[in-house]
Amino acid sequence: MSKVSRYAIRRASSLALTVIVLASLGANIGFAQDAQDDDKDAKPPAGAVFAMTNIAARNQIVIFRRANDGTLKAVDRVFTGGSGKGDDFDTQGGLVLRDDHRFLYACNAGSNDISVFAVEGTHLTLIQKIFSGGVVPESLTFHGNLMYVLHGSVADNNISGFTVAPNGILTPLPDSTQALSSPIAVPGVLQFGPKGGVLVVTLKAAQVGVNPGPFVIDTFTVGPDGLASKVMPQKSFGQRPFAATFRSNGILLVAESHNPFPNEAAVSSYNVDPASGALSVISGSVANGQTDSCWILLSKDEHYAYTANFATGNISSFRSNQDGTINLINGAAASLGLTSEPTDIRISADGQFFYVLLRGTGEVAAFRIEDDGSLTPRGRASGGLPANTGASGLAAY
Repeated sequence: MSKVSRYAIRRASSLALTVIVLASLGANIGFAQDAQDDDKDAKPPAGAVFAMTNIAARNQIVIFRRANDGTLKAVDRVFTGGSGKGDDFDTQGGLVLRDDHRFLYACNAGSNDISVFAVEGTHLTLIQKIFSGGVVPESLTFHGNLMYVLHGSVADNNISGFTVAPNGILTPLPDSTQALSSPIAVPGVLQFGPKGGVLVVTLKAAQVGVNPGPFVIDTFTVGPDGLASKVMPQKSFGQRPFAATFRSNGILLVAESHNPFPNEAAVSSYNVDPASGALSVISGSVANGQTDSCWILLSKDEHYAYTANFATGNISSFRSNQDGTINLINGAAASLGLTSEPTDIRISADGQFFYVLLRGTGEVAAFRIEDDGSLTPRGRASGGLPANTGASGLAAY
C-alpha cells in the first residue's frame, strides 16, 4: 500500500470537554482470567510498552509487559473513552508517555479529544478525557508543564497548547492556537526543542503559492508564557519531510519519505536558531536506499538514529554525530517483511531495547540495541492489535 494513497485529510467531529473517571473504561477486556492472574502474581515488570488500536468505534490501548530480556507479553487492554479513526494517523507522536512514566496521553483522532491515564507498572487508570482544542488530534509533545497538540484536517491545520498539572491533568492554554503555514499541510509530527523555546511541525504536502518553497518545515518560538508565535515556514532540504526528533544539543533530525519510489528515502539534519526558529542545513538528504522513511528516533545515548521504512518493511540505522552530521550505517538494519508496514518506533527508558509497531500484521516487534547500534531480534507480540486497519501510536519505558 503506497503512502501516497493515505495522505488524504480526513473528517472528524467535535466532542465536548469531559473530565470523568469510570472504572469500566479502564476495565480488562478480551483477556482470559488466568492471563490476568499471571500478570498480578508476576514480579514487577522491567518496563512496559503501550500500543493504540485506533479503532473507530472504541479506541483502546494494548498493554505489554516488558521482561528483562526485552521480550513482550500482552497483559491487558483498556478503553480510552474516545474514538479512533479506523485508518492510521500518518503522524508520529499520537501516544506519548511523560518522562517520569507516570502518565500516558492518547490522541482520539475520531472524537477530537485526548485521554490521560495514570500509569502504575502495566496498569492504566483513565483520569481525564478532554477536548483537544481542534479537529483530528494526531501528535503530542511536552516540555516541562506544557503540552502542545497538532491537528491535521481540512478544518484544522493548527497547534494548540495545554498546561500540565503535577497530577497529569490538562488545562487548555488560552490564546495558544496557531495555524500552520498551509491549509493543505498534511502534517507529520509536532516536536518541542530540548529547551522548550522552539516548536517544529513537518509538512508532508507540497506547498502551493507559499514562500519559501514546495516543501517546508513550520517553526514556532515559544515565550515564557507558553504561547507559540505565529508560524515561520522554513525550507525543507528534502521532499516530503515526515517526522522529526531533536538531539539534546538542539540539532534537529528529519526523516524524508520523498516520492514513493525505490531508494528515495533519506534523513536531513539542521541547526535551529533558538531565537528565530530559522533552520540551517547540516547534512542534507542522507539516503538510506529504502522507500518511504516515515518515523525517526534517537538512541538514548544519541549515538544512533533509526528510521522506520513503511514501504520496504525495514529499519535503517545512522550514526548521529555531536556536530549534527549523520552517516548511514545500515539501510536494512532490521528486516520486518514487506507486508509488515512498520510505523511508530520507541526505545525503552533504559536505552537497551527498540520497539516498532507493525501496522500490517498488528504486532509489536522487539529488538535489543547492541553497542555498535545494530539490532538483535527479541520476538514479536500481538495482543489484539488490528492488522491492516490503522493501529497508530506507541509508547515505552
